Amino acid sequence: MAKHVAVLMGGWSAEREISLRSGKACAEALVRRGYRVTSLDVTPDIAAALTATKPDVALNVLHGRPGEDGTLQGLLEVLGIPYSHSGVLASALAMQKNYAKALFSACGIPIAEDRVVSRFEAAKSHVLPPPYVVKPIAEGSSVGVFIVTQEHPHPPQELYRDDWPFGDMVMVERYVPGKELTCAVLGDRALDVIEIVPTTRFYDYEAKYAAGGSKHLLPAPILPNVYQEVRRLAVAAHNALGCRGVSRADFRYDDRGTGKLVCLEVNTQPGMTETSLVPELAAYAGITFDELVQWMVEDASTNR
Repeated sequence: MAKHVAVLMGGWSAEREISLRSGKACAEALVRRGYRVTSLDVTPDIAAALTATKPDVALNVLHGRPGEDGTLQGLLEVLGIPYSHSGVLASALAMQKNYAKALFSACGIPIAEDRVVSRFEAAKSHVLPPPYVVKPIAEGSSVGVFIVTQEHPHPPQELYRDDWPFGDMVMVERYVPGKELTCAVLGDRALDVIEIVPTTRFYDYEAKYAAGGSKHLLPAPILPNVYQEVRRLAVAAHNALGCRGVSRADFRYDDRGTGKLVCLEVNTQPGMTETSLVPELAAYAGITFDELVQWMVEDASTNR
């Protein structure tokens, strides 16, 4: 009898629309591979929906909260449903950029200098000398991110907004010029390295998900030793957090100045849309989209 997979998608984070696209693509792939599939748009009563659905496995393709921060993973553990991607602790750690970076630093993985302050302090005066980046501590897809350059007389005043949706603490991080690089880890194996060249001002939400929003250079045109170091660090970061299944690590590389290479973050629930990076990296390694999705389902477990 075919394995019954619940594809968990949607949710209510800022990345809802992307998750719905990821979920649709994954569900269609699993049907092609002969699985029985139920697609669930995650709402606060997801426990009842899962109990009624009785899946053999949950393929978690949510982005942001609650699917990426350990919350949904804990629920799946309680319900005893094997699930994809990382477990409770790794998911929670990766989502909190400041804790993830502290772990990276302890494991010898290079990071950019940062300070965590209230959004009001970050809006009042420059916390670090420009150029620097202001980012929410626990959001993905570059939502709520500002790059502050020497041309900016003051920090972004949007941080004062009454309807600011990303929490009162922000990370102010030294900007590393140069190339944006990303590398996926599949199980215990690093795939290749992509350089992302945004056609907008930086690799923001639009560049990630709009057709033509960015160019992906694969393999990344960097020195062979740097290329292999990115791959090594991607696995090191995956392991430092205790990730499982598929993850994707993002880096900055100052190729024209200091030669500095830093790890920005690890995504434990990377996008699975038609323009997403992980499917592109898998394809380059000879793994089709359908094979990738099947691997994620077959890799699912509890106690992750």
